[in-house]
Amino acid sequence: MHIGIAGIGKMGSNIGARLMEVGNKLTVWNRSADKTKPLAAAGASVARTPAELAGAAEAVITILTNSDALDAVYLGPQGLLSGDVKGKLFIEMSTVPPEAQVALAAKVRAAGAAYVECPVGGSVVPARAGKLLGLMGGEAADVARAKPIVDQMCRRALHAGPVGNGSVLKLAVNLPLMIYWQALGEQLAMCKPLGVDPTELLDFLSETSGAATVLKQRMPGIAARLKKEHSNIATFTLDGGIKDVTAMLAEGQKRGLEFPLLRQTLACYEEAKRTMGGNDEVSNVAAYWPNRAKG
Repeated sequence: MHIGIAGIGKMGSNIGARLMEVGNKLTVWNRSADKTKPLAAAGASVARTPAELAGAAEAVITILTNSDALDAVYLGPQGLLSGDVKGKLFIEMSTVPPEAQVALAAKVRAAGAAYVECPVGGSVVPARAGKLLGLMGGEAADVARAKPIVDQMCRRALHAGPVGNGSVLKLAVNLPLMIYWQALGEQLAMCKPLGVDPTELLDFLSETSGAATVLKQRMPGIAARLKKEHSNIATFTLDGGIKDVTAMLAEGQKRGLEFPLLRQTLACYEEAKRTMGGNDEVSNVAAYWPNRAKG
């Protein structure tokens, strides 16, 4: 199949490489064209505009930063919907509020195309291996049409109901992980006086019942930061974590739900950001807390 991807960040580039590996023809577009070069070198075509991308591909995947980026890429003068897209399939994978997905789905359907939201659980390593978790929202017929593509990216996908529900599920999936990085930091602060080597300690903690499965992937970076060394781990930024936590709290408020642990986590993340910076890896929050300056 000829698939287009708009948004070649860390996730988009790894998803693109995976889709080519399993035999799809790929066309890509990104606002910063330099990011398309590795995929182009591997055989992907590069579109000059989102409109050109939509014209070339049978199905278009979008994975973008936020709702403003979605509006620009879909609705701009040379956006995905600026040409004839009747019969095309759009699979929208960004982590944005549910209402943004619902509003965009209406515009895509009005243009005669099918729309499925599919934010994912997982980061760059499972993205490259086709082992993400797909959180799908859409009409049953559209989801069935998208499923063969989603199955090439995901080891498992759940249809959560209509458009918007996939985004709610994505927020729910990420919620305990956002709390976990702060909890791990507090756990490591308790262990710090023991003087155990950080690499050995994290490897041991990753085997305990309280550990998140993702710790094994992130612990080399956390260990390096505990030793006050440079880390090359860069999967999801602290700014991204703060954005997601803020969206979770907003969704809870809309539904009359209280999330006291999550609210405190946001305050801790914002404190960490003042020292670490928003572009730092979110899991490094776990290293910030044990090294935190007192007073």
